[in-house]
Amino acid sequence: MQATLKPLAWENAFFGCHSALLELQGDTPLDIALLDSYQLVQVKVLAQQSAELDALSALGFRLVEGEADCVLGVTPVERPTGIRIARVEHISALREVAEHAFLYSRFRAPWYAPGDSGRFYAQWVENAVRGTFDHQCLLAVDEQGAMQGFVSLRELDDGTARIGLLAVLPAAQGLGIGQRLMNAANDWCRARRLTRLHVATQLGNVAALRLYLRCGGVIERTAYWLYRENP
Repeated sequence: MQATLKPLAWENAFFGCHSALLELQGDTPLDIALLDSYQLVQVKVLAQQSAELDALSALGFRLVEGEADCVLGVTPVERPTGIRIARVEHISALREVAEHAFLYSRFRAPWYAPGDSGRFYAQWVENAVRGTFDHQCLLAVDEQGAMQGFVSLRELDDGTARIGLLAVLPAAQGLGIGQRLMNAANDWCRARRLTRLHVATQLGNVAALRLYLRCGGVIERTAYWLYRENP
């Protein structure tokens, strides 16, 4: 296999580990000895790359999760009500929600320490509010102004956008909040004259997949995350 190993500097500093991302491209043959120099190596492989999946499995990579990447067209819709821009004063509440909403992500045990996943997504949503990774975080609120859910968005260089995080509070489940947040994301894109909206989710997150498809999303690709651990 031709491959490139890229150290994950931000993740390494945040999690206190020595990890890298393996990209199956380039003109350099994969160096097995270089793999062994990292505590953890991540790789994302398209579902149809069966030969690569077999080869990586033989090298000790293990399946962590499947992922579906959806794309939605940005269409004229009525601006949803009860949507606010998240501000610094909302960070504490947002961190608490995010810490519990994404417990079963690929940053879970046994590859990461207990609590690392929640801590990672809590930091992600804070960065979105501050505009230091995703560019903005939008809140869905009820008539009294209490938070019901949130969505973070990032504008890409190709004239499209990507949803980073989307979560609905447990008490607000079943009230159409997910749909309202998707409409808010669409409106955010339309105001910036962006053409498409991307969003990825775990293959096992059937509720999220149903939401995106119901909103007009199309599954663009599916892939698998694999890890190789070297204690």
